[in-house]
Amino acid sequence: MKYKYYFFDFDYTLVNSEKGIVECFLRTLEEFNIPAKPWDEIKLTIGMPMMDAITQVTGLADEGEKYKFLLSYKKYAAELMTPNTHFFPEAIATLKKLKAAGCTVAIISTKTRHRIEEKFQQDGQTHLIDFIIGSEDTTASKPDPQGINMALKRTGAATKEVLYVGDSLYDAGAAKNAGVDFAAVLTGNTKGEEFAPYPSVQIINSLRELQ
Repeated sequence: MKYKYYFFDFDYTLVNSEKGIVECFLRTLEEFNIPAKPWDEIKLTIGMPMMDAITQVTGLADEGEKYKFLLSYKKYAAELMTPNTHFFPEAIATLKKLKAAGCTVAIISTKTRHRIEEKFQQDGQTHLIDFIIGSEDTTASKPDPQGINMALKRTGAATKEVLYVGDSLYDAGAAKNAGVDFAAVLTGNTKGEEFAPYPSVQIINSLRELQ
């Protein structure tokens, strides 16, 4: 492999969690008596900082109300998220290939770390990940580079040794701001041409093309 360190986003990069996320939003909207939004509209928020996603889906502006919504969302997530999250077919094979090559593999995501850990535990694949940096580990969301910078400090990696892999412009921005190479994978909602303003070493249709 070209790099020694491979850092990944989670949702829409390694897994399809669309059903779990949208269902949690729909149930919470119903609980708060907020009109439901179309499925295709809600899924466009996947990968956004959660409070921004809540604003976009609900129209709520008050931080206190958004936090109440988040607490209820998490209640549904405990029930619905992991059972409705599925690894893309090529994801596990790619992670196995990287580990076999001696690479360090980590996840840097706006999803909560414990929810990501739960998925790897459920599928018996915890050995494929060296560590996870989730939303509870940072104070700033992508495109802020804080998560990637934390991983760089933790591993002692030089920026030239690192590839960050993600599906969104938030991911691309975080990689750019951290000064590491970026590979865009087109398994999310972002089209290839939308990555043009950001430097990328690859724009790939699936992880099996990762170098």
